[in-house]
Amino acid sequence: MNQSKIKRHLDALARRDTDVNKGLRLVRYPAPRIRAQGFETLLSTIVSQQISTGAAAAIMQRVRNLLPKMRAEEVLRLPAGALREAGLSARKVEYVESLAESMVSRSFDPADLVQMDDQAAIASITSLKGFGVWSAEIYLMFSLQRSDVFPAGDLALRVALQKLKNIDEPLSEKQARALVADWAPYRSAGSLFLWHYYRGAPT
Repeated sequence: MNQSKIKRHLDALARRDTDVNKGLRLVRYPAPRIRAQGFETLLSTIVSQQISTGAAAAIMQRVRNLLPKMRAEEVLRLPAGALREAGLSARKVEYVESLAESMVSRSFDPADLVQMDDQAAIASITSLKGFGVWSAEIYLMFSLQRSDVFPAGDLALRVALQKLKNIDEPLSEKQARALVADWAPYRSAGSLFLWHYYRGAPT
């Protein structure tokens, strides 16, 4: 979503949710988050799982050095152990090789996701090794630019929602999804706002 669309969607949410309205006055509008579609973004998703942003960036740079054209076919031509030497765990190497094999065999093609509805696209991504619902929802939000996605598995998102709604107890994924059900069809903008609120709201 571009900035004008984010503003339009959040203004619509602010008219129906007084907490969003108050939060927007505090932190204003979040910036867009746009990622490319395809293999490199999916590979980067695997690399970044459960490690710091800095560590993920360093490993991704080494992976790019191994894969100058950043294509699935290149992965399958790498010498044994090359991805491990770049810093990936054995499990992540398995995930990357499985992703590459799926794309080379055409059993998975990221281009097909564009024509799918949200649930079908999530199901397709989560059929890949190493990709859970959160990873799929993030891809839908940032790469496919879908407008009504709420990645409730994200802890920062739930903490921000808890704070926004002045709730004492931590929220489960189910509770968080229920709280934002009436934000549809603007839940992606709502998610961007909550991440922004998480970083910028007064304590």
